[in-house]
Amino acid sequence: MTMTQKILAAHSSLERVTPGQLIEARLDMVLGNDITAPVAIDEFERAGLSVFSKDKIALVMDHFTPNKDIKAAQQCKQVREFADKHKIVNFFDVGEMGIEHALLPEKGLVKAGDCIIGADSHTCTYGALGAFSTGVGSTDMAAGMGTGKAWFKVPAALKINLTGKPNKNISGKDLILHIIGKIGVDGALYKSMEFMGDGVSALSMDDRLCVANMAIEAGAKNGIFTVDEKTIKFMNEAGAKNYTIFEADKDAEYESEITVDLSQLKHTVSFPHLPDNTKTIDEITTPIKIDQVVIGSCTNGRYEDMLVAAAVLKGNKVAKGLRCIIIPATQKVYLDCVTNGLAEIFIKAGAIITTPTCGPCLGGHSGVLAQDERAVATTNRNFVGRMGHTSSEVYLASPYIAAKVALTANLERF
Repeated sequence: MTMTQKILAAHSSLERVTPGQLIEARLDMVLGNDITAPVAIDEFERAGLSVFSKDKIALVMDHFTPNKDIKAAQQCKQVREFADKHKIVNFFDVGEMGIEHALLPEKGLVKAGDCIIGADSHTCTYGALGAFSTGVGSTDMAAGMGTGKAWFKVPAALKINLTGKPNKNISGKDLILHIIGKIGVDGALYKSMEFMGDGVSALSMDDRLCVANMAIEAGAKNGIFTVDEKTIKFMNEAGAKNYTIFEADKDAEYESEITVDLSQLKHTVSFPHLPDNTKTIDEITTPIKIDQVVIGSCTNGRYEDMLVAAAVLKGNKVAKGLRCIIIPATQKVYLDCVTNGLAEIFIKAGAIITTPTCGPCLGGHSGVLAQDERAVATTNRNFVGRMGHTSSEVYLASPYIAAKVALTANLERF
């Protein structure tokens, strides 16, 4: 069996599972946010359910918070009252919250060997820790909160062998955009993307979290990395307990395999309006005028991303007429930026720093695009209208490229 199949078998009390098999698995975490949780709560209450665990449900107010309007305020109020009523331990509101997929790993709430569902498509992020995690609908979230179980069809797997070491300033974002550009947005449809090989050790945990986060952009059911010393160190420092490491069998079956030599990767950008519309930076022949740069999100809002952006912006100025928005993914990342002088670098460069929030990523707030505007963003989606007006455009890139663009207001060869 593959890593994913072993986790699902263990959580279903089965010796073996095979691709396509329908199973009912026990859950270690059920996640919702201020957009998806209200729908789940309505269904939960309509069914007359009780929570299966006060500790294994996480509710994170991150998409439209601090509340952008009355509707957003009502949604957060509903979740707040539900969390209070059911004594939900892991409820994170303004002042405590962060972007959910950065916050849960940081707090040690998700770990290797876990089976996790979340009413958010980027729940697949936690595969970076060696967990099976996947996005579900709000109705499935409601059932999960009430029963502690979920039905799955066991996915087939795509094996991704990583070799070599990335060159300076080449990041996990470049890797996952390269892969999506190669296989397409449906290239891993309902498959488990399993990352392994000697090259894994050359990737930081922040790189891996970024890569696993965007497995869904290739259509995958989940993404998952082999667990190594870096993973264990990360989990131990976060306070994660009772994790279980699953390794794929040597004779595990994969539908297909691809190999990526990390040393050959180049800075990669995803052009509108799909993540697989990729070009390397040296393939951009004509500069593209950019109105806004966003550095943040559940994909690239961690401290390592902030460091990369700060290194580029230090001593420089954001181009006149361009808006540069920096979004630390959690309160801890925000505090580290302040404590270690990054916040000063950003402000002196002419950028702004916002509270941890999904904000502009989904066209929510704090950076919505107007008609015909273009943004370079470290976010994960560039669909039509994703960050605002339907005629606006979003170019996905790494924090390094985004920060470089902020200095010139042009997406071009660097």
